[in-house]
Amino acid sequence: MSFYIDGFAFPIASDCIENYKPLAEAVAEIWKEHGALAYYEYSGDDMTLEGTRSFVDLLSASENETIVFGWVVFESREARDKANAKVSVDPRMEKLITSADSGFDAERMAYGGFKTLIHKAN
Repeated sequence: MSFYIDGFAFPIASDCIENYKPLAEAVAEIWKEHGALAYYEYSGDDMTLEGTRSFVDLLSASENETIVFGWVVFESREARDKANAKVSVDPRMEKLITSADSGFDAERMAYGGFKTLIHKAN
C-alpha cells in the first residue's frame, strides 16, 4: 500500500511540552476531520547516534529545548493537498496557535511532503 505523508520536526522549550500537548491533540483532530488517515507526534528522547547528525544540531536546538517529530498520513498527495487547503483556512487553527501558550514557533519547523519509497508493516 502506498501513502503520502507530511513530515515535520521543530524544537520547543522543554518546559512547554505539557502546554503544547493539548494544542497538538486539537490540531490532530482538525487534520483528521479534513482527510488525514493518521496523525503522529513524538518528543525527542534519545537524540544522538555516533556518525550521524542529530535533529538537535539540524534544528539548532538549545539545551533547554526538546525536538518534536511528527507526520500526518494521507491516502495520496491529492488527498493531502485537499486536506491542507482546508486546514489552512480553518479558523480553529489560527485561534489555537495564537491563543495557546505552547511555545510553538512555525518559523523553526522543518517540513516536507513525502511519497512512499518502501512500506513494510506487520
